[in-house]
Amino acid sequence: MVLMQPDQLYNLPWRPNLPLTRDDLDRMPDDGHRYELIDGALIMTPAPSLRHQSVVVNLVCLLKAACPRDLKVLVAPFDVVLAPDSIMQPDLLVARSEDFTERELPTAPLLAVEVLSPSTRRIDLMLKFSRLEAAGCASYWVVDPDTPELIAWEMRDGAYAQVAKVAGDDEARLTLPFGVTVVPADLIL
Repeated sequence: MVLMQPDQLYNLPWRPNLPLTRDDLDRMPDDGHRYELIDGALIMTPAPSLRHQSVVVNLVCLLKAACPRDLKVLVAPFDVVLAPDSIMQPDLLVARSEDFTERELPTAPLLAVEVLSPSTRRIDLMLKFSRLEAAGCASYWVVDPDTPELIAWEMRDGAYAQVAKVAGDDEARLTLPFGVTVVPADLIL
């Protein structure tokens, strides 16, 4: 993971102390990296590992099987636009079908999920957590494939409250955005 400021970017105008925006993000190269903006700072991450992608696929299957018809489950890369200077690509997201455009989700999702990796752990647990909380994302989960562990938070009175923290074969019975039971050990198979 590389965190870059505007004056460090290749092929972008030098704009000291100005946050990057969607227009800047649109000019990034199609080079196999994932580019996101959080409060105007560019975050670049390499392609995920096999274990990471296995967890994402297993979560997608689990969520798709329980997902109501009026909601949609998607995986990265797909832009979630929280503000002109905050465009994220959660590993997995759930939102109302009607909220999507062909290009992006222009509002906070109902659920954002990140699978932790050494290069993204701090970003996922701190920056993305606080930015999604501020945007009103109803539920945020992180999965640590190394433990394996799931931590889930839900919005309560404008702030995230932890509603589950389970590891191994323990079950998390979650209700937002819809009822689903998650067993972390099952996600790494």
